[in-house]
Amino acid sequence: MKARTNIALGALLAGGIFLALLLGSVALAPGAVLGALALGGEAGDVLVVWQIRLPRALAAAMVGAALGMSGAALQGLLRNPLAEPGILGVSATAALFATFVLFFGLAGTGPLVLPLAAVAGALAATVLVGIAALRARSAVTLILVGIGLSSFSAALMALLMNLAPNPFTLADMINWTLGTVANRSFADLAHAAPFFVLGVGVLLASRRGLAALTLGEEAAEGIGLDLRRQRLAVILGAGLATGAAVSLAGAIGFVGIVAPHLVRPLVGHDPARLLVPSALLGALVLVLADIGVRLLPTDAELRLGVVAALVGAPVFAWIAARGGLSR
Repeated sequence: MKARTNIALGALLAGGIFLALLLGSVALAPGAVLGALALGGEAGDVLVVWQIRLPRALAAAMVGAALGMSGAALQGLLRNPLAEPGILGVSATAALFATFVLFFGLAGTGPLVLPLAAVAGALAATVLVGIAALRARSAVTLILVGIGLSSFSAALMALLMNLAPNPFTLADMINWTLGTVANRSFADLAHAAPFFVLGVGVLLASRRGLAALTLGEEAAEGIGLDLRRQRLAVILGAGLATGAAVSLAGAIGFVGIVAPHLVRPLVGHDPARLLVPSALLGALVLVLADIGVRLLPTDAELRLGVVAALVGAPVFAWIAARGGLSR
């Protein structure tokens, strides 16, 4: 079942990315897209596909995969289906560092400044929560630390926006906090990829411990699981992957909740087998959402984070209403 699920989701993701190459302000024929991918089509089609649509689609897929897998891992660690990267304050702190460099005009000093600031924020939050993980005796403590860190970061972001020196800086800060993959390039993908790959690798390496935690923390420790090491591994992996996502797209919410919840029944509710399908579904969801963003007939393009929240918030409420908070 797991292999079939992953193959099916992988095929759907590939189809979604190809659809993203077809659709836009000007639709391209399938033959034109295939020719452009082979670098043998018309120059205009090659430019649109390779410089605009393909990097944007791959960015959406990378962000969705990072958030989906991180959400699945955190849900397994905390044994709560409503856990997601934002719960530990990683997303908020990464966005805070990004808005900080925008506020002081540092983003214009180099193309790497903004993404590196976001990754630095995610790593800073990871270190703080990692220290708490070493001392915490229960997952509830980690949740409380994450909520406090997220709230404090949000308050500082609001302060920076309130003190923005001019409307242009304020607009840049707001756009970053709303989340988007518009105008992304392969260079942007390359800057985020090392953190994404390292984070995903750490999460996959910790998947067996997630399966043991389904027995409860005391039982898992009784069969030899090092709880502190497991918490650190999941938090580090989720922090790196989420930092890569925020550095690429800004703040995107709810994907880490929705994707694992939808695929959980397909893998027998096993958190160890949930990571890869959650990543694939998260990637598919954001690719399709970004296609919708580009096709909506609005004067100004909606931000991807706004669309994700509009879809994800009702699903979040539905999960909670069905008793998700108590499972």
